[in-house]
Amino acid sequence: MLRFLLHYGIHIIVPIAVGLIFFKNKRIWIVLILLSGILIDIDHLIATPIFDSSRCSINFHPLHSYWAIAAYLVLFAYNKTRIIGLALLIHILADLIDCYFLLLEAN
Repeated sequence: MLRFLLHYGIHIIVPIAVGLIFFKNKRIWIVLILLSGILIDIDHLIATPIFDSSRCSINFHPLHSYWAIAAYLVLFAYNKTRIIGLALLIHILADLIDCYFLLLEAN
């Protein structure tokens, strides 16, 4: 249950909190962009099975690969793409924590 709450809390609550706390101008727009980071889960559609609760997404799905994460860091580094990069990195953080819980369950 804790795994579920943390995973989806980071996917939903963290983007809303970051948008509302750190971005006073256009906060609704920023929150929507940050929440849209979940769209990279579209790459789950090409996996078999589409959803597997015992699978770590990091470096399994193309948009969750180390190369993609490096691209998200580059997006975050530039002012014009920083919000998009942040949205994608928040998503990766949620999935990384989920992978950590999978490791704990395996041991």
